[in-house]
Amino acid sequence: MESQEKSKFYKAEQIRVLEGLEGVRKRPAMYIGSTGKDGLHHLVYEVVDNSIDECLAGYCNLIKITINKDGSISVKDNGRGIPVDKHPIYKKSAMEVALTKLHAGGKFEKTAYQISGGLHGVGVSCVNALSKRLIARVWRDGKIYQQEYKIGKPLYDVKVVGKCNNDETGTEIIFYPDPEIFSVTEFDFNVLKKRLQEIAFLNPTVKIILKDEKQGKKEILHYAGGLVEFVKHINKSKQVLHKPIYFKKQLDSTIVEVAIQYTEGYNENIFGFVNTINTTEGGTHISGFKTALTRAINEYAKKKGVLKNGSLTGDDVREGLTAIINLKLPNPQFEGQTKTKLGNSEVKGYVDSMVSTALSEFLEENPTIANKIVQKAVSAAKARDAAKKARDLVRRKSVTGFSGLPGKLSDCSSKKVEKTELYIVEGDSAAGSSKMARDKEFQAILPLKGKILNVEKAAPTKVLSSEEIANLITALGTGIKENFDIKKLRYSKIIIMTDADVDGQHIRTLLLTFFFRYVPELIENGNVYIAVSPLYRVRKGKDYYVYSDDELKKLLDKLGGKADVQRFKGLGEMNPQQLWDTTMNPKTRILKKVTIEDAILADETFSMLMGDAVGPRRKFIEANANVAEIDI
Repeated sequence: MESQEKSKFYKAEQIRVLEGLEGVRKRPAMYIGSTGKDGLHHLVYEVVDNSIDECLAGYCNLIKITINKDGSISVKDNGRGIPVDKHPIYKKSAMEVALTKLHAGGKFEKTAYQISGGLHGVGVSCVNALSKRLIARVWRDGKIYQQEYKIGKPLYDVKVVGKCNNDETGTEIIFYPDPEIFSVTEFDFNVLKKRLQEIAFLNPTVKIILKDEKQGKKEILHYAGGLVEFVKHINKSKQVLHKPIYFKKQLDSTIVEVAIQYTEGYNENIFGFVNTINTTEGGTHISGFKTALTRAINEYAKKKGVLKNGSLTGDDVREGLTAIINLKLPNPQFEGQTKTKLGNSEVKGYVDSMVSTALSEFLEENPTIANKIVQKAVSAAKARDAAKKARDLVRRKSVTGFSGLPGKLSDCSSKKVEKTELYIVEGDSAAGSSKMARDKEFQAILPLKGKILNVEKAAPTKVLSSEEIANLITALGTGIKENFDIKKLRYSKIIIMTDADVDGQHIRTLLLTFFFRYVPELIENGNVYIAVSPLYRVRKGKDYYVYSDDELKKLLDKLGGKADVQRFKGLGEMNPQQLWDTTMNPKTRILKKVTIEDAILADETFSMLMGDAVGPRRKFIEANANVAEIDI
């Protein structure tokens, strides 16, 4: 399409303004989530979203994101270019309006964008308001236009700064985050790569080039296979039952694209996207998909005589499932500013209808795969019945009315959940020290006997019949999976306290795997922590506690002369006072909060670290052999 033809449907009159920029700098977290690392990177995604909207409209197939040496970041696309003609109401260049007015853009008038992800976002104007400097360039009509801004305010009118070919179009935004707003201003290549890779999987026609000029890194993200490649990527460390099932259906302007693959594992992973936005809290599209999946598999199983009595539940048919639902629709209604849950009521019926038809057809046409899926669900149903008795362990009180808490638990006296803490410790020695060290008012101790079961590889029945895991579930009080109830949580902080050696780190990973697979809500709610215990005590005049070899070297250099250094091999080696002073006293201890920044990456990492596939784990260990501590 020629430049003039491409641009004629995207003009100044299509830029509509809802409100000004007031308040963005006063309450930045309200608009971008935080003023830390997440918020900083959110700025980049807001700019990239505009380029993706051009891609969804069929005008863009290349986006370049560059971390520049001067601390800025640039996003350049080959879309139509932001309109530069005068806005009919504001009498300024449309580019200036789009960059200085909150919620100004072509997404409000459907003539410019039929489908867009950015409508409920805050857009490039918010990025502008939170940048100490921003430069916008547009390639249109054989000219290069430019305008520069300082904290959201233009330094000059839009001007022509050069010439380009008549068929060359696009937009480039270069911005410098404001250090007065952000606690971190350095962009992380790996953080950006994760989200941009996701975008590339969802938009197979676009090529995304990510460069870091500081570190000399470059990644080309382009996946012609789209969702099929996405599912394979997620399941690369798992044993799969079949090749991915893929279908795409359209009803009016709504497009539903689905990729499904079952694994031999027990965990369910459903990821939903709406106009490229990751709806981490689900919504009506996920509900519609689940209903259709359950119905289609039940109908097939009954038709083939596999199910004589009763029905398979949703949990049965979703065991071991990895699915991606990618929805494109003209008017998405998201719940909340963060756009993590889709609210459109009509979408449930659309998705249900489309997935039901497509999946039923696939199962009929592919009996070998269909039989594997049905047998997997039937096995899950049998295991569910066997596990019913084990699930009763999660009840806080037994039928007789007595406390159902495990005998090994040394509970605290306070019943105020918001003040209480549960320390999960390994072995009798550490348990003894921690019981004597704790403040009995608000700190409870639950000792574990050795290494708990690896829940990544074990069937739910086996997991729930494990004494150590049953004790942990009972102590937490919330129940698990579909029975989970955050209101029943008995402690506001669940603190994993293990030795600093390899065994201790393994136990910590096993516990984190349990939390992620069975009670992920506790991680999302910010209840799970890791205690950091010292590696050394240095005595010279007084006691100094040191948490790393590097810190020890610096301290010894600072103190000079001979030091009395004691290395702690385990928590049990510390006397109760030392343990309280270093690891359990809220005024002096160091706790690491466990978070899930990216559910897809977390799933992939736990599968790789704790699953059956050896190859990916070996590669990970080799790549990180020299790293002292890895965030997973």
